[in-house]
Amino acid sequence: MKAVIQRVKNASVTIDNQIYSSISAGMLILFCVEKGDTEDKLDWFASKVAALRFFEDAEGKMNRSIVDIGGEILVVSQFTLAADCKKGTRPGFDNAEKPDTAKMMYEKFVEKLKMMNLSVKTGVFAAMMDVSLVNDGPVTFVLNK
Repeated sequence: MKAVIQRVKNASVTIDNQIYSSISAGMLILFCVEKGDTEDKLDWFASKVAALRFFEDAEGKMNRSIVDIGGEILVVSQFTLAADCKKGTRPGFDNAEKPDTAKMMYEKFVEKLKMMNLSVKTGVFAAMMDVSLVNDGPVTFVLNK
């Protein structure tokens, strides 16, 4: 399981030239399920996202979480994070979970965040999406588990 988490001033997902979802200040999460990932990893990721202190406090230090700022989260499925680019010039996606299992895990991850009373919006699993964001900082982290 992998996630790229970006602190954003705003972010949105557009599908077929229509804005599907958008958020103001918070985080954009590009989320990938890999073969062998289990639900206990979802718990770890959700807890980490809720508690990760990467928003600035009054002194400009990264001491505040998404909960502390009352921010929003936009979660977008991103199977390409499972790419293996070590050999050749064409990425391999053998590490990506099968779509039906990955979709179920993605939806469970979103539900776990919502159960923590976080404001969560999403893209559409496996859809062709245009993702726009204004990265705040820029601040970007990669989570692996």
